Amino acid sequence: MTGHDDGKENIDNTEVFDEKPRRIILGLISQIRKGTELHRISLPAFIFEPRSMLERITDFMSHPDLILRASKQENNVQRFISVVRYYLSGWYVKPKGVKKSYNPILGEFFRARWKFLDNTNALYIAEQVSHHPPVSAYYYASPENNILIYGTLRPKSKFTGNSAGTMMHGETKFHFTNRPGEVYRITMPNFYARGILFGKVVMELGDKTSIICEKTGLMYEMQFQTKGYFTGTYNSIHGKIIRISTGEALFEITGKWSDIMYITNLKTGKKEILFNALESSICPKIVEPEDKQHEKESRRLWSKFTNALLVKNFDLASQEKFLVEEKQRKDIKLLEADWKPKYFTLNGTEYLFNHMHNPDAIFSL
Repeated sequence: MTGHDDGKENIDNTEVFDEKPRRIILGLISQIRKGTELHRISLPAFIFEPRSMLERITDFMSHPDLILRASKQENNVQRFISVVRYYLSGWYVKPKGVKKSYNPILGEFFRARWKFLDNTNALYIAEQVSHHPPVSAYYYASPENNILIYGTLRPKSKFTGNSAGTMMHGETKFHFTNRPGEVYRITMPNFYARGILFGKVVMELGDKTSIICEKTGLMYEMQFQTKGYFTGTYNSIHGKIIRISTGEALFEITGKWSDIMYITNLKTGKKEILFNALESSICPKIVEPEDKQHEKESRRLWSKFTNALLVKNFDLASQEKFLVEEKQRKDIKLLEADWKPKYFTLNGTEYLFNHMHNPDAIFSL
């Protein structure tokens, strides 16, 4: 986790590869061209964090205390700020160093639940609904708290010289179900791994994102700022909450997503802490034991690969990763023409959970 500014950059999203990993990376890159889509490349085991992307999405559900009571706030601007705070609170939840989550295989899924201090609950399910192109669909609901979140991620990764970038296409929709028509449409920043050929490897978030709620007439436009060669700092953000009808900027949000973020009322000039990652605590998720999981649930599916990563046996990890991916290739040849997602259905351009109004079905399927 990042420390307070002390005149030095002190971040946990950097890594210096040893000679062997660097040599493997260089050998891999020498075989691909600039602009190559990286999801088609089998990446070495040591760059992975020990979990699937379907599980990593739950990082954004780590701080339910920020949103559980928001649906009861009568002021629509305060509800909007609550959604913005909740969205920004999940980015610091990541492994140390430059690591990526597993690329889910077709039909893989992940389920989890949360039990909150007030005895309310939340449930989550995500499924890999497409292989080429890769698409992850997810659904999260806490009915007692009037919260429904769903969306898709369509990552597109490319090698661009000394960097690898993942463009995060797709959209998340956040609903307060007790307020009909109040939908918050959310986009994600892009990911960049800098310095993979030489120097220190750094993972950065970059580019513009937005949260738009047409019902309340509010919009949040934000820039995840990457560090320049000679100026700037890592992990900075800058954004404004704007009234769509007039273009008036109501609040400004600044700081670092890995540290402290501030919100300033542009009318009064009052500046407050929006979220402090240094003092936050993560609400633990509850996942079924692996021996009770379906063979395509993420933790069971990748169990041997994960165990090898945790003990840093990268040769064994590579073998286990190959076995999972080789089985997928065989399955795709047999199933892809007639295959359909098990838990989600394509509706226009978005995938919707088959039991949108019955989240309890997640653990009875």
